[in-house]
Amino acid sequence: MATSETRPLNEVVFLTVAEVAAVMRVSKMTVYRLVHSGHLPAIRVGRSFRVPEQAVHDYLRESYVGVGESA
Repeated sequence: MATSETRPLNEVVFLTVAEVAAVMRVSKMTVYRLVHSGHLPAIRVGRSFRVPEQAVHDYLRESYVGVGESA
């Protein structure tokens, strides 16, 4: 789920698991499952994970299913 646009690391905004859960309106456990399954890229900082903000937006955009569309 890498974006075609590569940004310098000093411009990347990283979110905590709790912040990702709030944006996606899901539990933190759901975010951990997405990270561990490889559906949501993340980096490990000590014992915590950080998720690039753009990766969250990309995941949501790719997962979007409109009304009346078949899955």
